[in-house]
Amino acid sequence: MLETTVVHLLRHGEVYNPANVLYGRLPGFRLSETGRQMAETVAKSIAGRDVTALLSSPLERAQETAAPLAATFGLKVALDDRLIEAENIFEGVVVGRGDGVFRSPRHYRHLWNPLRPSWGERYIDVVRRMKSVIDLAREEARGHEAVLVSHQLPIWIIRLAAEGRRLPHDPRRRQCGLASLTSFSFEGDRLVSVGYSEPAAALVRRPTVPGA
Repeated sequence: MLETTVVHLLRHGEVYNPANVLYGRLPGFRLSETGRQMAETVAKSIAGRDVTALLSSPLERAQETAAPLAATFGLKVALDDRLIEAENIFEGVVVGRGDGVFRSPRHYRHLWNPLRPSWGERYIDVVRRMKSVIDLAREEARGHEAVLVSHQLPIWIIRLAAEGRRLPHDPRRRQCGLASLTSFSFEGDRLVSVGYSEPAAALVRRPTVPGA
């Protein structure tokens, strides 16, 4: 009988970002107090699971989200660049409520191909790196469970790919809330299901900066 392995993709918690910056891969953006509570809530919610591997994006907000899990399961956090946020030419842009970067004429020259997309890392490249790290985690945790702390866009894109859906999408329709778990269940090496849960949903304040 084939063993069952579960790889959970955990989006980081809420970030302290009073200026409403599209921070992407920029350093220095850490969890807010609510974000730290979210991370603790997730750790408590899965404390009874058989987690034997813990990987994280190297960005501060992801490492801080992983910390309570490391303490709960007695694991070291392995940093992996393949879990990092997608590249985005709009990093550092300050956005006000309702005036997204896609509405500014000075940004139109970057928006020529929404299918690629032309303003950032290619979706297909995100799929390749995320699949690679998921495969690694599945091997490390074979017969058990792994948690990979990442970011909204990479998690959503690999889910779309796994479910055979088109990669171009409306960011407002992503099902990948703060501190949410997107769970890939495998029998042997075969993906058999994708689940989704929001253990810290009660702590989420909306709206949030998209693509984080």
